[in-house]
Amino acid sequence: MTTSRTAAPSVDRLAPWAFAAFVEANTHDTAYRPPVVDGPVGPTIVQGGRELVNFASISFLDLERHIPVREHFAAGALAHGLSTSGSRMTQGICRPHQLLEETVARHTGKERAISFATGLLANIGFVHAMSSAAHFDAGIEVRNRDTVFVVDRDVHWSIWKGLEGLRYGRNVHAFRHNDVAHLTRVLDRVPPGKTVVIAESIYSADGTMGPIADILDACDRHGAVSMIDDANGFMVYGPEHRPYAREAAAIRERADFVMVSLSKAIGLEGGVIAGPASAVDAFELLSGTSMFTAAIQPPTAHAATRTIDALADDPRIVDDYLAHASRLRHQMHEAGTPTTPTDSYMLSVPIGSDAAALQMREWFVEDGYLVPVFSYPAVSRNQALLRLFPHAGHTEEQMDGFLRTLLTYRRRLGV
Repeated sequence: MTTSRTAAPSVDRLAPWAFAAFVEANTHDTAYRPPVVDGPVGPTIVQGGRELVNFASISFLDLERHIPVREHFAAGALAHGLSTSGSRMTQGICRPHQLLEETVARHTGKERAISFATGLLANIGFVHAMSSAAHFDAGIEVRNRDTVFVVDRDVHWSIWKGLEGLRYGRNVHAFRHNDVAHLTRVLDRVPPGKTVVIAESIYSADGTMGPIADILDACDRHGAVSMIDDANGFMVYGPEHRPYAREAAAIRERADFVMVSLSKAIGLEGGVIAGPASAVDAFELLSGTSMFTAAIQPPTAHAATRTIDALADDPRIVDDYLAHASRLRHQMHEAGTPTTPTDSYMLSVPIGSDAAALQMREWFVEDGYLVPVFSYPAVSRNQALLRLFPHAGHTEEQMDGFLRTLLTYRRRLGV
């Protein structure tokens, strides 16, 4: 009689991949072994049994004070179940997905929208759909491998991942970050044809705000299709009394496609691409990242729709938050701590030295603060920065304590 035996792969068989050497060489092992979090995440976070003031949460509006999000989620779970139990192609979409996609299309000013499990999958799916070559049957085919993408060099990793299989210098070109003059020179060199320009509204690393109206002007002059990743701006910017109103209006009224994330202002999970109806219908088949994976959970889609509408109906929620973040920025400037020159709610503090920034991160945790650090390879070597998300639930005492602590570290390290 033969018995089967299951064993873990031996270290020797994995040696060519050099995983062990990579991990051993990493002196800042917390970057690769994330701590375990207990309880809900908000203005504070519990890591390893310690409560820290949290400047890392991308869900920053403290929505439970204003909107019964958990009740909406529970109601969605009871009405529609916890899972789609199949792909969009095999059994269709749940009613909450349809309502969410209609809601996002309405708020972005686009004809139609398609949802994905994450914003990352939405971006990868967009690039794949716009550059696909597929033949399904006589007359049912696309041949778009000649698409040329021109992207801001600082676009999100997910865009670069989608572009990975395309040839740089032929199908892929980059322009300097937020440099419309350089974008124009690149577009001047690109042969006429299928050209897609991709930029972001608010960039995650440094909080800079893209000159979207000028980028769209360049697209119009060169006949290029535009796609704006609005993950960080969706439902935050738009009304005329808020910063970035001109650019937000341009995204709504002029951009061909827009990607929105549900993990930022909406405080949930998922991503959505909105744009012309014919293209979005084609993305069902051509994106791949909607056809071959599960969709957002139905209760998430249900809660997201209600949260989007609630934020639109009560602008004070975001207005108060933006004023809250602006006060911290002003206090930092008054204290002699510069931030990246932008009016966005993300506060990025240039540090420079990678070693100094990583040391600050460790000290912050020791002193009761969770402060994200962007160092190489997230940014260029020795261009490290602290990237803060002020939280609507942060108290003045918490923000004052953070600023005093930061000033102490800067004096200690001479940065």
